[in-house]
Amino acid sequence: MEVIDKSSLIFNNKIDKKTIKKANKSKRKYVKKFGDDSNKEYHLAIKEIPSLDFIKVNNLVLSDKPMKFSDKALIVGNIRMGFGHYRISIAIASCARALGYDPYWFDLASFDATGSKMIRKQNDMYSLASRISQKSHLFNHFIWEPLNSEGFRKITYNAVDQKNSELLAPLYFDLPKDVPFVATHVWPSQGAIHAGLTHVVNAIPDNWPMGLHLSEGAIHTVQTPFAYLGYKMLNGMAKKPLNGIPESELYDVGHYIDHELVSNIEEDVSKRIERINNNKPVRILMSVGGAGAGSKSFLEILNHLREYVKNNKVALFLNLGDHSDMYEFLCKKIKGFDKECTTFFDDYSSFKEFVESMDNDIPAKIYVISHKDIFEAVYSTNLLMRKVEILITKPSELAFYPVVKLMMRHIGGHEVYGAVHAQEIGDSTFECPDKKSMNEMLDRLISDKELLIHLNKQIIKLKNEGIYNGGYEVVKLAVNGRHK
Repeated sequence: MEVIDKSSLIFNNKIDKKTIKKANKSKRKYVKKFGDDSNKEYHLAIKEIPSLDFIKVNNLVLSDKPMKFSDKALIVGNIRMGFGHYRISIAIASCARALGYDPYWFDLASFDATGSKMIRKQNDMYSLASRISQKSHLFNHFIWEPLNSEGFRKITYNAVDQKNSELLAPLYFDLPKDVPFVATHVWPSQGAIHAGLTHVVNAIPDNWPMGLHLSEGAIHTVQTPFAYLGYKMLNGMAKKPLNGIPESELYDVGHYIDHELVSNIEEDVSKRIERINNNKPVRILMSVGGAGAGSKSFLEILNHLREYVKNNKVALFLNLGDHSDMYEFLCKKIKGFDKECTTFFDDYSSFKEFVESMDNDIPAKIYVISHKDIFEAVYSTNLLMRKVEILITKPSELAFYPVVKLMMRHIGGHEVYGAVHAQEIGDSTFECPDKKSMNEMLDRLISDKELLIHLNKQIIKLKNEGIYNGGYEVVKLAVNGRHK
């Protein structure tokens, strides 16, 4: 398949020869390691995703025969990198279904192809570094933080990524050129452009503008005015001012949120306020990220909240995702922890039944949830978000969700501005970087009814302003294509 070069000139900014040489070398390295399949015709078929049956999204898998897509098809291009890109993908699929389209799940890391192997290799390195950053202060300070905030920010980083993503193009062989395509990571967007697709939206997840997220030829969407200005100017992506993204290719759409969450905001907030006013145990959800980092902070928060649980003031939910080893870690660190918990391990049906019962009173206990299935692991947090008062999270993709958030310390410098945005619009606390600040904020939120009610009412206000409508807007842009 012939691909379109996007490494030499990016938004009319000429890339230096040294970087272009580096980009070509990087692509050759992956071809040498994983093989050259540039002339292979990959075909696709659909496979049901049972845990997402409510939005009727089908997974695209390899096949021996060409595939014909629905006339109302919308492709959600993604990769498994932590849980964040999967979570945003589910939100886009949900909004697509709500608007009358047929969403297809296209995980480029899931195939037996050169480009897929390249993604998995890079994801393994990213996840490992993320975990190391939580254990080594020196590594975090001198390597991980600078790389995430400044290294990925440079436009030259995009040049290398663009060359590598040419390896993804063969996987798009069956896709109609004009099919609406929403990418929740930049690589699927770049791959789609290289393959000649014309209705591509690059849904940028972070609030910190980075060259990493550029995909020239696609419509770029962001969730905040801060990100819009940064991408409009390509601010800080080179030592000198750059030509930015044209207005016709850049939109501030608001937060990427599932239809099920947005459409039920008023009802969910009303029930939260009723529980708060009636002095019911405060329901708190902690969610482990896909990389499994932050076990020390997780343990510190848990130890602080256990007394509140014993005193009937808190019902605590721990969604461990697909990291069941975290439960073993907690059992080793806390004597008798297994006897304090009600567990839902790989029993999604029972878990969903329990969640549906949460409109009634539930005991002030510790509930531990873990599912090996990636979709169940991710969506368990979505289900619980509607039923709890507080979500404890690092300022990742969850920083944009319509629930009161207590922000843990970020993992990677690019997450910092997610916390800044959330606290400024008023549905979240500020970032609490250490044990002392976390415990103080927990104490205040649990004891101060007025504060908790205020934060919940702010969610209603933001909903009425359309802040949480980004998922719908992304779908509309993909359907209409590159026309202002």
